[in-house]
Parts: sequence; structure tokens; C-alpha cells
Amino acid sequence: MTTLRQFEYLVTVVDTGSFTRAAEQLYVTQPALSHQIRALETALGGPLLERLPRTVRPTPLGRAVLPHARAALAETERLHAAARRASGLEDGELEIGTVYSISLGILPPVLRAWRREHPGVRIRLREYPHGERLREAMAAGAADLAVGPAPDGWDGPIRELGVEEFTLVLPADDPLAATPGGAVPLTALADRAWVHYAPGNGLADVLDRACAAAGFHPVAAIRAEQTSAAPLLAAAGLGPALVPATIVPPHTDGVLLRPDPPVRRTLTAYTRTRPDRLTTAFTDLLATHARTDRRA
Repeated sequence: MTTLRQFEYLVTVVDTGSFTRAAEQLYVTQPALSHQIRALETALGGPLLERLPRTVRPTPLGRAVLPHARAALAETERLHAAARRASGLEDGELEIGTVYSISLGILPPVLRAWRREHPGVRIRLREYPHGERLREAMAAGAADLAVGPAPDGWDGPIRELGVEEFTLVLPADDPLAATPGGAVPLTALADRAWVHYAPGNGLADVLDRACAAAGFHPVAAIRAEQTSAAPLLAAAGLGPALVPATIVPPHTDGVLLRPDPPVRRTLTAYTRTRPDRLTTAFTDLLATHARTDRRA
């Protein structure tokens, strides 16, 4: 029995002229690709491709099959396009509420993937400094979907996205930078002045709670108004910072260490009522693409 996936494999091998390049483009291993081509050849009764020293070309049977394979793939795409239009995924606007750190570290790759799949749907992003402000705004109808820390006492649908990891940022020349295993007890930083967050920023609460659990209250050397500034200020030597691992710049000058015990928070997507198809589609994409544990 032939499948659309096998047709896609055949067309891609012919278009690229290479099993290796086709496997890379399809994000499969070359043995898996070859296996599916052989299965298709068995189903159709003969070889479809001829391997040459520098390329791959279709056999006479392959040339006969190829137009039908292309037509089947094109018809499937038209079917999906019609379904997207019928379900409201071709155009419209989706309002998303979130907190600053998530709009910095988690949403960008999700929004990029969404734009590729649904270029006609506009996204309006509303950002809040604190999870509780996000919850209040969502309850008041400010957005279709909220993406943020798990809300207390929420009556509507909630979908868990994962657990966000926090990391400590220190300058490269800090005495603790070479700590074996890369894990540092927060008590080792109890006498430091910290890169803290402005009052009202939810990350200020995260830092205060983590330090309180370790038996001390963090003294602020500086308070960052912009969440993205915290890892930069810490790397510059103004004090240690506790930040979501996802917001650390890829080529930071600082050193990333694990707080001991770990500092984490659960992230969710939530709505007031049962979500419509557009909101559900974005939530599904979010659950697939959101990286809550990525370290820079």
C-alpha cells in the first residue's frame, strides 16, 4: 500500500538528485528514507530510481509514477488549505497576553513557526510585568489566550506547557565561576548585592522567594526595569542574577550556573472559555515549539 509520505520521499529525492540531501531536507535518516523508497518500489512493482555516481534519476517506471505522485501531494495541500480556510485559520487576528520574560525567551520561535504556517493570521501581543497582572487582564477580556505562570484559582481551561528552568548568571572572573559541577547553593551568594528586578516585576518575586527559602533576603545592587538587562548587568559584574535560562543571550560574557536547589516554575496557556479553533491551533503549536528548559 502506497502512502503520501512515500510519494513525498520519491519527489524529494528526484528534485534534489540525492538521497543524502533529500534525507536532510525531510529531517529523516538516510536508511529510513531508503527503506520507504524500497517499500514504494515493492508496492508499485519495480525500481523507481537509478543511482548514478553523482546523482539519482528516475527509471522509466519512476518517470511514469512521478506526475501522479506530484499531483497527489498538490491535491493534499489544496485539501489542507480548504480545511484551514473553513476553520478560520487563513485570516483573522489572535490576541495573546504574556509576561515580559516569556515574550523574550519562549514566544519568538513559536511566533516564527506560526507565521510560516498561518501568514494571514495577525498576532497582537500584550505584555505584562507580573503573572498576576496577566491573570487579571485575561479575566477582564484583554486577550484570547494567556501564556504565563500557572494562574491561581483559574476557572477556565489550562494547558501545561512545561517547567521553566532558572539559571544564575555571574561574571566570568567570579570566584564561583569554576564551581565543580556548575551548581551553586544560593547560600553561597547570601552576602552578595544582587542584580534585582523593579518592583512589580514577577521575577522579583521569584528571586525573593528562592532566597527566602535559602534563609536570607537578597540585597539589591541595582534593579533592572527591563527584564532582558538582568543577565547583561550580571555578566558585567554588578552582581549575581537569577534569570529564566531562555532569556540569556546566546553569546553572553557571563557564566551560567545552576542554583542549588533548582529554581523552576510551571508555565501554562489558559483561556476564559473553551477555545475556538484559531486559539486551539496556536496552543497546539505552542506546546510543540515552546522550549521552557533551553539554556543559552
